[in-house]
Amino acid sequence: MPSRVYLDWNATTPLRPEARSAMLAAYELIGNPSSVHAEGREARRLVEGARSTLAEAVGALPRNVVFTSTGTEANALALSPDLRGPSGGPVDRLLVSVVEHASVLAGGRFPADKIGHIRVTRSGVIDLEHLKALLSDGPPVLVSVMAANNETGALQPIAEAAGIVHGAGGLLHVDAIQALGKIPFDIKAIGADLATFSAHKIGGPKGIGALVVAEGVAGLEPLLRGGGQEMNRRAGTENVAGIAGFGAAVRVALQALPEDTERMASLRDRLENGIRSMAGATVFSDNVERLPNTVLFTAPGLKAETAVIGFDLEGVAVSSGSACSSGKVQPSHVLSAMGYDPTVAQGAVRLSLGWSTEPDDINRALEAWRKLGNTLLKG
Repeated sequence: MPSRVYLDWNATTPLRPEARSAMLAAYELIGNPSSVHAEGREARRLVEGARSTLAEAVGALPRNVVFTSTGTEANALALSPDLRGPSGGPVDRLLVSVVEHASVLAGGRFPADKIGHIRVTRSGVIDLEHLKALLSDGPPVLVSVMAANNETGALQPIAEAAGIVHGAGGLLHVDAIQALGKIPFDIKAIGADLATFSAHKIGGPKGIGALVVAEGVAGLEPLLRGGGQEMNRRAGTENVAGIAGFGAAVRVALQALPEDTERMASLRDRLENGIRSMAGATVFSDNVERLPNTVLFTAPGLKAETAVIGFDLEGVAVSSGSACSSGKVQPSHVLSAMGYDPTVAQGAVRLSLGWSTEPDDINRALEAWRKLGNTLLKG
């Protein structure tokens, strides 16, 4: 029986060998990283080493990295009404793009009547003119825009958005969970005030994320209160093994970034060309800059649930979009926000590649799609 093909890397990635080794070593440690004895200091050394690795990778200072349980928790921690910039008062409102991850659309700790939404174009890119209009008056605002969309792969104009937001006296949060390890990301270079990350998207373990705060941003109120861990920003004993695995995954991903990006983009382009050749398929956001590994497509009469099952029966793991609905296949809120009819949004299928994807995996996926496409054409 042929091995299965995994093309759902945007949902989660395999654990890198380097991350597994780092975690196994961490599991051998006895000490609590908050303890002052030798055993505690050794655990602390692993935590701080990973903190420095992530900080260096994204252009931040280690003291501004806060480890959390997940990317979702990191987003919720970032979306705080108490935030203040270097020269402004606390933010009063939250503006989020309509294509954000569910954990950002939920609004963190902002009340519902203080949350506004930024439109996107048909290509899934935020409407900067609409952002300007929403910021035209009023007190300081926190704006949240993801670096790369988890469904379409579309890259957002973060640097331009940062200029607009800062010009209006606001702060910018960037959900960079899909960007890290796939494209270069530097919090200072793009002008982000806060950025969030998740280990399991880059070959680290599930259950560990991070919030990175730019220098000069204050007022971050913890979600969890208790001990003074994470410099009083996130109470609870640190997940030493998870953090060590996160740091190892970051180190390997950044070393391999240029080569992996070029290789995945080439495989993605071949995959897209094959998909388009069958059953009148359409690839979304293909006219804007995208992640090098992501393809979201549909075809007339295609039902996402049927397609996901069909691919699965052929030994190919794909998804219908975000993996945050406990296995439910639901219409894409991203495509609906981009102006597509609900029937189109119900038929979208996502294929996402990773560092170990091989040309034969693309061949297997296209063979599975040919069988599905022929079924559609006959119907």
